[in-house]
Amino acid sequence: MVREIVRDVLVLGRRSEPATKEDMPVVRDMLDTLAANSDRCVGMAANMIGVHKTILVAAIGGKHIAMVNPKMTDHSKEVYETEEGCLSLDGVRPVKRYQFVTVEYLDHRFKRKKQTFRGFEAQIIQHEMDHFEGKII
Repeated sequence: MVREIVRDVLVLGRRSEPATKEDMPVVRDMLDTLAANSDRCVGMAANMIGVHKTILVAAIGGKHIAMVNPKMTDHSKEVYETEEGCLSLDGVRPVKRYQFVTVEYLDHRFKRKKQTFRGFEAQIIQHEMDHFEGKII
């Protein structure tokens, strides 16, 4: 089901909690909501639909994927400066991002995965994982 996007910074500023198998319906809603906003959005954290769980969805490699309880296990030493927007906020803001990140996560079937992402895909994942900490760009 397509969900409404939360724009309240007090809601977005809260930390997220680990997700469980009982939270899997949220993944479907997030994938539906990402698809419905694909003309202006490449990633989404669960708090963007009002659910404070560590779940993100992202447009990666031409597909929409889900990451449940992702943890960054490695990253480049190099960072770069860029600007990012967010579906929950107006405008763009400056940020610093790692060139690559390695992430361990559970997929939508709760199977363990480990993957390295580079460039824009790494940037998407870092942005969404910031949401878990209540960090607003």
